[in-house]
Amino acid sequence: MAEGDNKSSNMLAQETAQLEEQLQGWGEVILAGDQVVRWEKPWFPGALIGATTLIFMLIYYLDPSVLTGLSGSVMLLCLADYLVPTLAPRIFGSHKWTTEQQQRFHEICGNLVKTQRRVLGWWKRLFTLKEEKPKMYFALVISSLLIMAFVGQQVHNLFLTYLIVSFLLLLPGMNQHGVITRYTAMAKREINKLLKQKEKKNE
Repeated sequence: MAEGDNKSSNMLAQETAQLEEQLQGWGEVILAGDQVVRWEKPWFPGALIGATTLIFMLIYYLDPSVLTGLSGSVMLLCLADYLVPTLAPRIFGSHKWTTEQQQRFHEICGNLVKTQRRVLGWWKRLFTLKEEKPKMYFALVISSLLIMAFVGQQVHNLFLTYLIVSFLLLLPGMNQHGVITRYTAMAKREINKLLKQKEKKNE
């Protein structure tokens, strides 16, 4: 068991080191973005929502076709991939990196690798469910897709995308400041109260 844990830890460290090397040119931008999404300043959440709203309003105003939107997005990604590693050191000054910044960059890369592993794990478990319990797999997938189709039919796709993107951008900050934990605890208390009231009525 210990040998398996050591092997997993070594693989995690190796994958993290590889990702650090791949993202080295983006290091300054990643650290700056990390500060924003973790709400290190009180006005960062408002800035995130404001920037996201502005971008989606621009998309709504321009109303590009799917092909135009896809082409524009890929073009921006290609430009960023070319320009950011070149301009970031001149803007932020990579020679000014501290031990704390390097450690935070290492943590971010480690978290990205762990997230990738979790997603792959969920994907594998889904296929395992398909092989072991095909009826449950079929019911789960069909019901999930039906719910998604219903929500997509009721809510405008651009507005729905805006809500999802806004939530994902705010999620690290909410987690960092304990917002999710606080409201989860409140929800659990309310559920426990309802269950206790139901038990008393049954008695």
